[in-house]
Amino acid sequence: MDINATIIGQFITFAVLVWFTMKYVWPPIIKTIHDREKKIAAGLEAAENSKQELELAKHKASALVHEARQQASHIIEQANLHSAQLVEEAKGHAKIEGQRMLELAQGEILREVTKAKEGLKNHLAALAVSGAEKIIQRQLDPAMHDDLLNDLVAEI
Repeated sequence: MDINATIIGQFITFAVLVWFTMKYVWPPIIKTIHDREKKIAAGLEAAENSKQELELAKHKASALVHEARQQASHIIEQANLHSAQLVEEAKGHAKIEGQRMLELAQGEILREVTKAKEGLKNHLAALAVSGAEKIIQRQLDPAMHDDLLNDLVAEI
């Protein structure tokens, strides 16, 4: 192998080319590669964070749905209890009102019975007086029979 000026010239040219490439071409390429790596790493990290946030949001949403269902069932249960209570109150009021109406009817019946008894007493007294008048007309002493009839009416 002969070393001649061409090989030395090629070596020097190659060395200058390597130096020029390392000094001016290689740093922007490396910088671009590093920037690209950083962007990719940031994108992957953002994707991972987004995935975690999505999972967290799913858990929160399911917890909210579960809580809403519990509240709804509690509200329904309270409404059922309230409606049952209202029904019981209405039954109680109806029972009291029925009892009051029954007492009023019984009082009215007693008044009517008393009124009928009084009417019968008065009618009986009138009949007794009428009978007594007939007896008195036949007898001579009307004052004595009148006293007897008044005593009779008072006893009735």
